[in-house]
Amino acid sequence: MTYDLSYVENRPPNVAVQFRERVRDSADLEAYRYPVGETWESVTWAETGARVDRLAAGLIALGIEPEQRVGIASGTRFEWILADLAIMCAGAATTTVYPSTISEDVCYILADSECRVVFAEDEEQLVKLREHKAELPHLAKVVVLDGSGDGDWVISLADLEQMGAELLERDPSAVDQAIAKIQPDALATLIYTSGTTGRPKGVRLRHSSWTYEGAAIQAMDILSEEDLQFLWLPMAHSFGKVLLSTQLAIGFPTAVDGRVDKIIDNLAVVRPTFMGAAPRIFEKAHNRIVTMQASEGGLKEKIFDQAFKVGLEVDRRKREGKPVPFLLNAQHALFDRLVYSKIRERFGGRVRFFISGAAALNRDIAEWFHAAGIVILEGYGLTETSAGSFVNRPDDYRFGSVGPVMPGSEVKLGDNDEVLIKGPGVMDGYHNLPEETASTLTDDGWLRTGDKGSLDADGYLSITGRIKDLFKTSGGKYIAPSAIESKFKAVCPYASQFLVFGSEHNYCVALVTLDPDTMTGWAEENGMPGASYSEVVASDKAREMVADYVEQLNATLNRWESIKRWELLDHDLTVESGELTPSMKVKRNVVEDNYKEHIAALYA
Repeated sequence: MTYDLSYVENRPPNVAVQFRERVRDSADLEAYRYPVGETWESVTWAETGARVDRLAAGLIALGIEPEQRVGIASGTRFEWILADLAIMCAGAATTTVYPSTISEDVCYILADSECRVVFAEDEEQLVKLREHKAELPHLAKVVVLDGSGDGDWVISLADLEQMGAELLERDPSAVDQAIAKIQPDALATLIYTSGTTGRPKGVRLRHSSWTYEGAAIQAMDILSEEDLQFLWLPMAHSFGKVLLSTQLAIGFPTAVDGRVDKIIDNLAVVRPTFMGAAPRIFEKAHNRIVTMQASEGGLKEKIFDQAFKVGLEVDRRKREGKPVPFLLNAQHALFDRLVYSKIRERFGGRVRFFISGAAALNRDIAEWFHAAGIVILEGYGLTETSAGSFVNRPDDYRFGSVGPVMPGSEVKLGDNDEVLIKGPGVMDGYHNLPEETASTLTDDGWLRTGDKGSLDADGYLSITGRIKDLFKTSGGKYIAPSAIESKFKAVCPYASQFLVFGSEHNYCVALVTLDPDTMTGWAEENGMPGASYSEVVASDKAREMVADYVEQLNATLNRWESIKRWELLDHDLTVESGELTPSMKVKRNVVEDNYKEHIAALYA
């Protein structure tokens, strides 16, 4: 696989220059669109550049110096992007905070990073800062995105922009001078991993890491200025930052709205050509479509089921290089008009591909979407590698793999088949944690990912699980729980979480939670309209339904992997309970500790 590496080798020296070059080259083209009430407003690159300059100058007027940290505690919205670009152009470093983060962790992140200024979305975020103001001596100013200032510690976004405008009147080159000082290896971003164990760790990422990410995707030639991105991903997560870097490198417009409950509605309105998402979004969309068809029953359900039987068979034959018989091809064309096209329309009808990252995508779900004519390109990376390290290509993708390594990076397998990555995207280290840094980075620059993987003859990587999550049964068999959990979510359209345990036991057990939204419809169809979630999942019907799906799952597993006993919890796991990270990953150790008596009872 050959690429034009000149994009990587000759990339801009820092994110601020990368942004300025995009503003220069695409001045009058659309940069962003965002919702205002029921309509969408659009801004050009030139308009975006002017606002960013004023906000960057405002930060300089507040006394922000090179590489000092500025926090953003907000959901995904246009103002998040403006704030981040302003921080880059002021020569400072962005520290990201999920809006769902509890106040104690917000305090820890802002104190550990020594943030001087924080962009806070609204009163809810402001309350968290006020609660811990005494513990944040470095925090000089808070800029609220929604609301007004207090005349002292808190100022509005408009106030900051006005301060910047006044500085630029006195010193028109203030931002230019700040940008000129930014070296490629300067700190650009401090992202605290939400961490499935212990305190969050601050990952130090350079300007050259982010310019590399955009340039590497540009070198793949899979996107152009003609594309349109829909961006909803949490910008506190590195996956969202990669997509911003890619936009700066290539110049396509982006529609921004972080409201998760609006994703499907927005896709129909925006009609993007691509979007990044976590697997849970695809799982929920798949489950919603399947359960809606099942609820209709009759002829419609039979047509739907037959359509996917045909679609999956046609795909299988094509992958294996076998001919598609005339009759099967004719059925496929018919089902495309009756079924697949309607599913594509749900996503706007123009999507060339989705990019899935942040966790493993179940192969069955990827194949189901593909049968409907929707391509999901799975990728892989860590916050510690600036998120993007591997991605499948639209013209060469392989189900179950995360693709080949991105141009300019390297991969190899270490002890116990651990995936090791080397390249410009790899972090400098963990903030204030030299021992953690030393245990993660080798002396010659390889990053230990903690993930177990395999590489095929063409360099396509498959992730087989987290090394620390693998466990051994008392019979000596190794189990990768995430693979089993992913299979159950593909089999059961009502599943939310499925947690497998069995270390040093002679069989595996599971804790099960169901998706509250999907179960509302199920309850109505099963004679329980208006019943609470806990009442629904406690019913004999719900247990019988789950039992049937567990039986289906076990039919696909080795004997030693099969789930012998399970328990259906009376509530779903949440971020607020501390059982999920803000990026919706399960904190397995927390769940295991919280439900140790339940798990023990399954072995009684």
